[in-house]
Amino acid sequence: MGEVLRQRRTERGMSQADLATAAGIDKRQIRRYEAGEQQPLLSVAVAIAAALDISVGELAGLPGHRVSLSGSWWASWQTSKDGEEVVTLQEVLFRQEGERIQVETTTRGIPIEGGGYHWRGELRIWDNEILMGWYAAADGSVRSKGTMYFVVHPHGQRMSGRWVGMSYDGKIVSGWGGMARDADSAAAIVQELKGQDGGLDRADV
Repeated sequence: MGEVLRQRRTERGMSQADLATAAGIDKRQIRRYEAGEQQPLLSVAVAIAAALDISVGELAGLPGHRVSLSGSWWASWQTSKDGEEVVTLQEVLFRQEGERIQVETTTRGIPIEGGGYHWRGELRIWDNEILMGWYAAADGSVRSKGTMYFVVHPHGQRMSGRWVGMSYDGKIVSGWGGMARDADSAAAIVQELKGQDGGLDRADV
């Protein structure tokens, strides 16, 4: 338990004092639990697990069944610029905390003048197979924002899906999207999806 507690606390960027405050206990107790000197009462373990966003079983060291998606990914998107299709490719960083995943780009993928921009968002994983969430441009001059839906490969190494959002000119647009641990695989996902259906939709509002 001590090792799980320490690792999970570190992943969430919490100090021992932060965790103690969130769980409503004394900081010295967290130190004792992490050192293996004591085991928490059930009610305390429940509070600690809730603060760490894990189950009591996971806190106790039982294997979890949640797929781990944290780390660097490559994202490929089917979009358009001035009426012409563009397929972008950019690096993104996932920071997973339980079922919630913070996402942000680390590269633009294409130049600003070509429509490239940084964005951030949040996803939630459901049943280890579906990711749903939102994105919004992180560049102040860009209006783009919308939603994402992905199906996760059983081993968590790739995902395919679709985005729907507002374009720079105010229209609602949609296209295919793919993510993988390497650039070539991400690009291949979008090409596969395009082969099933052209998929680039636009609607005036």
